[in-house]
Amino acid sequence: MGAMNTKRLSVIVVGLLLMTVSTVTKSAEYQIAIANMKFGLPPTTLHVGDVIVWRNDDIFRHTATARDASFDIDLPAKSQKKMTIERTGDVKFYCRFHPMMIGELNVQP
Repeated sequence: MGAMNTKRLSVIVVGLLLMTVSTVTKSAEYQIAIANMKFGLPPTTLHVGDVIVWRNDDIFRHTATARDASFDIDLPAKSQKKMTIERTGDVKFYCRFHPMMIGELNVQP
């Protein structure tokens, strides 16, 4: 392979790599804390691939349970668990042990 062909191939490979990198979407990590028998406010908009850290700061056991059954996170007192968002839509959630504790996630593509 000649020097000119090697240069062209290098330029093509670099171009393809740059295209690949530019299409990768970065996910973000957010916390939703539970304190005083209430869920903290979730971010106004989430995206598929984002991570939610559910953190229970209460002395009671709680859950973060989706009304559509898409997730059910059990949170003993003073614990936390991570969840990756897998689909779009508005998802209402509540605590199975304390049904008056409610919230909603707004997930975009």
